[in-house]
Amino acid sequence: MSSAALPPPLPLAELIAVRHGESVSNVVFREAARAGRPDDSLAYREARVPLTGVGREQSAAVGRWLAALPAERRPELVVCSPYARALESWSMAAEQWPGAPEPLVDERLRDRETGVFELMTPLSVEAHAPEEARRRAAVGEWRYRPPGGESFPDVTLRVRDFLRELAQAAPGRRVLLVAHDAVVVALGLVVAGLGAAPPERPAAVPNASLTRWEGDGTRLWPVAFGETGHLAGSGG
Repeated sequence: MSSAALPPPLPLAELIAVRHGESVSNVVFREAARAGRPDDSLAYREARVPLTGVGREQSAAVGRWLAALPAERRPELVVCSPYARALESWSMAAEQWPGAPEPLVDERLRDRETGVFELMTPLSVEAHAPEEARRRAAVGEWRYRPPGGESFPDVTLRVRDFLRELAQAAPGRRVLLVAHDAVVVALGLVVAGLGAAPPERPAAVPNASLTRWEGDGTRLWPVAFGETGHLAGSGG
């Protein structure tokens, strides 16, 4: 019996997924990990976290890359996460691309929800909820679901639903998604198809990176994951 995955019918011409530019929370989490200390300083709600100055420039670089594509290669449809950092990323990109499409917004492209641990760094979780931190380590990052939040399989289910609807609504079109690292990882698994093995640990997706699939009229084929060459000189 073959163990090859069965890819779903996805008749898009091309799919490009962009992770939002560097956000304030990205910086706090990175610096907390570097210093080896908890950090509970974030005063935002998850959906309202803004970009940093670096993130805005990274997003502008994405727009310059899109504007430089041949006209027939540019996305015809843009769909964004409703979170502020994704919408701001697209706004910065669109400023660099005259005639850029007006974006659609879809709730299913939101970031992975972390429930009661919203915007808490890993070391903060260890300090405030050590038993839950141990459960996370035992279950593994892919399957761990924080109280009131989502696991990566949960994100994959809603991304699968979104992608199925997108394929029905926009066959033959080139589509750009502006979202989050969890969504990009989930897209890869959904496009790979039924029976595709999930990663033991989700791959890192750089800020403002490009992940691309090209279509043959029936399915999508992976072309690049987490490309950052367009960010040279922009802090990426």
